[in-house]
Amino acid sequence: MRFRVQYNAPVVLTFALLSLGALVLGMFTGGWTTSLLFCVYRAPLSDPLTYVRMVGHVLGHSGYAHYMGNMMLLLVVGPPLEEKYGSRKLLFCILVTALVSGLVQFLLFPGTALLGASGIVFMMIVLSSLAGMKEGTIPLTLILVVILYLGGEVVDAFTAQDNVSQLTHIIGGVCGAALGFGMSKR
Repeated sequence: MRFRVQYNAPVVLTFALLSLGALVLGMFTGGWTTSLLFCVYRAPLSDPLTYVRMVGHVLGHSGYAHYMGNMMLLLVVGPPLEEKYGSRKLLFCILVTALVSGLVQFLLFPGTALLGASGIVFMMIVLSSLAGMKEGTIPLTLILVVILYLGGEVVDAFTAQDNVSQLTHIIGGVCGAALGFGMSKR
């Protein structure tokens, strides 16, 4: 019997590989490309890269540990979602979440930059808790995820002194819930 490697979740795997490419490129350029392409921050609307960064920030990571923290969860949660919803719908969810979190960062936090896939990961976590939803019901898993995971982010937003964007996690979770409910109605 011969086994072959299957590219089983093209959106998730491509996302992970693009993020790795962005990380390696950033390491080779001393962070220049990360700042130029893979961070969202307040910049002139006349700069075409402002629009690239508005979505591309989810591919950037501050280092290997940041990348691994996001990708391990993405690679565990993402493939079943891609199988359930399909590649196009999952890509749409990723793009919407990236754009919403990028816009919030751009508009509300002009003095800071944002990068990383944690908003995407939180969107996927909430979306996966909705995967078994039946019409007219709310899964207990969703309630527990909101209370435990997103509730913890709300608490951390007020108490933690770190460089983690809890708001991005919350936005990702809200996007996951909204997109999940929206897709379940179709």
